[in-house]
Amino acid sequence: MKYAAFALLSAAFILFPAGAQNSSGLPPIWEETNLQPRPAPTPEDISMVLIGPDTTKGIIYDVYVIGEHTQSYTARRWITPFEINRYETSYRLWYEVRMWAEANGYVFNNPGQQGSSGRRDHAPTETGKFQPVTNISWYDAIVWCNAYSQKNGRIPCYTYNGEVLKDSSNTALCDLAECNWDANGYRLPTEAEWEYAARRTASGYQRGDLASGAVNEEGEIVSPITDAQMAWYDGNTNGTKTVGTAGTVFGEKVAPGSGNANALGLFDMSGNVLEYCWDWYSSYQELSPGTFSTGPEFGAQRVSRGGSWSPYTGFLYCGDRYAYDPNESYNYMGFRFVTSR
Repeated sequence: MKYAAFALLSAAFILFPAGAQNSSGLPPIWEETNLQPRPAPTPEDISMVLIGPDTTKGIIYDVYVIGEHTQSYTARRWITPFEINRYETSYRLWYEVRMWAEANGYVFNNPGQQGSSGRRDHAPTETGKFQPVTNISWYDAIVWCNAYSQKNGRIPCYTYNGEVLKDSSNTALCDLAECNWDANGYRLPTEAEWEYAARRTASGYQRGDLASGAVNEEGEIVSPITDAQMAWYDGNTNGTKTVGTAGTVFGEKVAPGSGNANALGLFDMSGNVLEYCWDWYSSYQELSPGTFSTGPEFGAQRVSRGGSWSPYTGFLYCGDRYAYDPNESYNYMGFRFVTSR
């Protein structure tokens, strides 16, 4: 027993000689600098959710009918897994990335503003930083996605002739943007991905003529769920609110995610601000089974989805769609981002 104790003590002196102790008297292995670095906490306005078919069970695609119950023309769409932010893009995040981007060669035609009533190009305020960014164009959104990708060490999705798009004022090149759907960078959702995210439930799909989340987890309407419980729209507000607070009384005073989410845990898929999608606007076309839908190759207007607080965008149901010139920007238009993997 004495020999064992002596051996342990000797080993301690070999491993940690007296001169190697720090000011606290502890061996350096206990110094915080010797520990693995702790990852920075994820901001509360960023929460990526993996959605789509369960490929672990051998399911390759989820299939649904886009525009069902709302559009004159409908078509089947095949969905593969992707990640989507729970929240519309906040002004805090927009501004942080834009500041980095402009210091690294990016150009934005519109600086954006904090919600519907914020001042353009001003730093986010503590009370309003989680308002959605507005007054940006579709061009600004795709260039920002490229900047956010580069800032996070991901592969930007949007290019033209192999060059990463970095200037939203160069609208001619942005109109010809090509998207690398296999890249791991951030991008806008396709229209098919957006409606899937708005309508998917645990057992299928909710109707397209309802606000996103206006059903229970099984997709059933067991009791009336009003638009006001799921969306900030012209019936219950005259401006934007903190992202993810629809269904609360004081939406502008609480944190993201304190409101009511849809079946996938996504907030504001109906209301608050219109959300840009990738697709050029056109009637839906049937596709070959398994085809990934990205919309027409060319067009004049881009799709926006989800409705907003503004009376100009009163159609806020899952299957409703809008068409805007990609150069337009209003205080009721914003976006959320996705990644292919």
